[in-house]
Amino acid sequence: MHDSPASEPEPLSHGLKQRHLTMLGLGGVIGAGLFVGSGAGIAVAGPGIVVSYLIAGALAMLIMRMLGEMSAAMPASGAFSVHAERALGRWAGFSVGWLYWFLLVVVLAVEATGAARIAHGWVPGVPQWGWVLLFMVVFTATNLAAVKNFGEFEFWFAALKVGAIVLFLLLGVLAITGRLPDTDPVGLANLTGQGGFLPHGWSGVVSGVLAVVFAFGGLEVVTIAAAESDDPARNVARAVRSAVWRILLFYVGSMLVIVTLLPWTAMKPGESPYVAVLDAIGVPAAGQVMNVVVFVALLSALNANLYGSSRMVFSLAERDEAPKGLLRVSGGGVPRRAVLASVAFGFVSVLLNLKWPDSVFLYMLNAVGAVLLFVWALIAVSQLRLRRRIEREAPETLTLRMWGFPWLTWAALAGMAAVLVLMLLDDGARPQVLWSAGATAAVLAVAWARELRARRTAGRGPERGPASAVSPGPSGPAGEPGSSAPAGPSTKRN
Repeated sequence: MHDSPASEPEPLSHGLKQRHLTMLGLGGVIGAGLFVGSGAGIAVAGPGIVVSYLIAGALAMLIMRMLGEMSAAMPASGAFSVHAERALGRWAGFSVGWLYWFLLVVVLAVEATGAARIAHGWVPGVPQWGWVLLFMVVFTATNLAAVKNFGEFEFWFAALKVGAIVLFLLLGVLAITGRLPDTDPVGLANLTGQGGFLPHGWSGVVSGVLAVVFAFGGLEVVTIAAAESDDPARNVARAVRSAVWRILLFYVGSMLVIVTLLPWTAMKPGESPYVAVLDAIGVPAAGQVMNVVVFVALLSALNANLYGSSRMVFSLAERDEAPKGLLRVSGGGVPRRAVLASVAFGFVSVLLNLKWPDSVFLYMLNAVGAVLLFVWALIAVSQLRLRRRIEREAPETLTLRMWGFPWLTWAALAGMAAVLVLMLLDDGARPQVLWSAGATAAVLAVAWARELRARRTAGRGPERGPASAVSPGPSGPAGEPGSSAPAGPSTKRN
């Protein structure tokens, strides 16, 4: 086994442009969780959902900034899995990589099924499974082709979502100020009535955080994609800078518009508050308009998750943590076997969701319910370890720095620990924590078994650990830090 990722360029294509990464950063976290799932948060927090989104959004922004710092200094197709390995050892890279891959291919089933349900409502003659098959085939073909195809799909998907949010905010502000036809200024009645701004107190705000924090998942893909751009270090830094504040504006701004325009008591879990607002201000066919937006958001997430899962498992294979056969890439630099392996497991997840949504698939979904927090925690710990090393050995690569280091990193870790504790205390969320803990423990057990086997084979300590992690150095053409370690296994091309 090799000691580190090779210092030579990534064998993957560099077809992603700056505009692709910027839109990935903006659109990656704008999905059905915002457009539909936010109704559940409003129901438990009332107007205080604005504070809930501020807290959850601040946590997500800190994670994205940490990711941006490490990815700008050390771009790699495995992103935070590679960073965890360099900071903490092989067990960490193996664990976070496989857990994130499992998370993506399971959630992929939810997105494919949700999009198929909407499409079936439009065209009842095509069965739901037929739509699922069509979506999986189309996006598999997209990901098997040149990476610029993925980038173009995601650019336009994200542009539509961002455009929908901007238009919603514009219409909302006009309605609030009474500038739309047949409207009067609404004032603050809905923010202060029906129990006040915090009708359920701070416990409602906390419940709101639990309801919305996972809607920010997806921001990680931009740092995975950065390795396939022409200038990874510069591009990921620019994408992160442009995304963090705008994402917070979109989420918090749209929540403020919703709870200002409508009484929070009118919101129902499972129903889109965006549809309720559009109906209230007289937008024709508001439900169908939002159905189109949610449909696009689901397909966008499906496409991004298939991309992210294939690159993650490819990176694992590069580091001997997945079957070597997944290292084959096409002449255009696409890891086709990694794409097919990810879509195959994703398709199994879809079939389980269609056949046993309330039993087998529910257990799988619970098993990844809190995995995102584990991934985020490893990102924060990795940043704590690597920042000092980068400052000492290659400070010129720190083109994007984490705010308030190390205090804000510790604050983010404390915030994630608090969310986990609150989930354990919540009857509805507790099964997710327990099942996710079980899945994490299983992966960690495999990781440590591999460490012990390697130790016995080598007759010495673990082959890689915190002490032997790569020192960041001058970036090669793909932005991969230099290393004095021997190169990894050569990547085969078909």
